[in-house]
Amino acid sequence: MKLFSDKNTRLGLLIVAIIVVAVIADQALKLYIATHYALGESHEVLPFFLLCYVENDGMAFGIEWFDKLFLTVFRILAVGVLIWYMHRLVRRGCRTGYLTAIAFTTAGALGNIIDCVFYGRLFGYAPFFYGKVVDMLYFPIITDSAGECLFFRPVFNLADSYITTAVIVILIWFRRDLDNSLNKK
Repeated sequence: MKLFSDKNTRLGLLIVAIIVVAVIADQALKLYIATHYALGESHEVLPFFLLCYVENDGMAFGIEWFDKLFLTVFRILAVGVLIWYMHRLVRRGCRTGYLTAIAFTTAGALGNIIDCVFYGRLFGYAPFFYGKVVDMLYFPIITDSAGECLFFRPVFNLADSYITTAVIVILIWFRRDLDNSLNKK
C-alpha cells in the first residue's frame, strides 16, 4: 500500500498545502510591513501601485460593521464551517479548481484572524482578539493633478485579495459546483 495513493487523500493534502502556503505568504508580508514601515508610510512600487502601511479595525477594505470581538469570533466560526465544507467536498471528490477557490477563501480568513487574535498582543496595543489587520496594498489607479486618488481608494492585504479573487472565481467559473455542493445532502 502506497502512502497517499488515494485520490481524495492527495486532494486533501493539496488543499492543506495551498492554505498553509497562502497564510505564510500573507503573514510574512504583513509582519515585514509592520516591522519595517511606520504607520502611514508608503513607498511607490509602480505609478499605480504603492505599499502603504495602514491598520484596519474592520473587515476587508476597511469596512466596519460590527464590534471587533464579534467580528473576530465570526471569522473563527466561518473558518470552522469552511474547513468542514472542504472536508465534505474532498470526500465527494469535488473538482480541484472549486476546492482551490474555497481553500483561498479559508486562507484569507485565517490570515486576518491571526492579525485580530495576536497582533494586538504582539505589538503591544491591545489584548488578544482585539488586534488590527495590517493592510498594505494600495492601487490608486486614477488620480487627479494634485495626486489625490479618484478611483480605488481601499488599502488591502493578501488575505483580502485571496477572498475577493476566490469569490469572483467561484461566481464566474464554479457557480454550478457551489449549487451542487449545497443541494446534495
